[in-house]
Amino acid sequence: MRKASWFVFAVGVLYASYLLLLLSLPYLEMRRGVDFLKTKQLIYHIKHWRFSFYIHVFTSILIITSGLFQFSKTIIARYPKIHRVSGFIYLITTLLISGPAALVMSFYANGGYPAQASFVILSILWLGSTFLAYSFVRKKNYVVHGKWMLRSYALTLSAVSLRLYSYLFDVFHLQMNPVDLYVILSWASWIPNLLLAEFLIRKGLIQRLLSAH
Repeated sequence: MRKASWFVFAVGVLYASYLLLLLSLPYLEMRRGVDFLKTKQLIYHIKHWRFSFYIHVFTSILIITSGLFQFSKTIIARYPKIHRVSGFIYLITTLLISGPAALVMSFYANGGYPAQASFVILSILWLGSTFLAYSFVRKKNYVVHGKWMLRSYALTLSAVSLRLYSYLFDVFHLQMNPVDLYVILSWASWIPNLLLAEFLIRKGLIQRLLSAH
C-alpha cells in the first residue's frame, strides 16, 4: 500500500477506533440499560452472552488498531518488531478472546434468523481466516499469511462498516422497518469488505507490501 494511501486509510481507521472507544465507555458502568443493551433486556441475564458482549466490546479497539500495523510497507521493512508484536496481539486476541465471544453473540443477534445467520458466518470466517494467517506465518509462507491477514482484517472492520452504513441511513433519512434495516446492515457490514480484500489480493497488494522485506 502506497504511503499516501496507507496514511489516509490509517487516519480513517484510527478515527473510527476513537469513535468506537467513545461508544464503548458507557458500558464500563456494567448496567443493563445502557445504549445498545436496551434492546437486549430479554437476554441480558444469560451469563455467557453478557460476558461475551463485554469481552467483544472492550477488545474490539485493540484488534482494530493492532491489525492496522500489518499493512504498512514502511513498518514491515523498517520496524519488523512492531509488525510482529502487533500481529501477535491481533492473532491471539482474535483467536482466543474476541472471536469466540463474537460467535457466541451471533446466535443472539437482533433481527432474527437472517441477521443471526450473517453474524454466525462472519464469526466463523473471521476465526477461520485468522487461524489460517497464523498457520501460514508459522510455516514462514509470508505471502499467503498476508493474504489471510488481509481477509481477516477486512472482516474485523465489519464493526466499523456496520456503524458507518447505519449512520448513512440516518443522514439520508432512509425509512425502513428496524428489523429489515438491521438484517441489511448485518450482511452489508462484511460482504463488501471481503470482496474488496479479494480485489486487493488479486491486484498483488501483499506482494508489494513484502517487496522490501
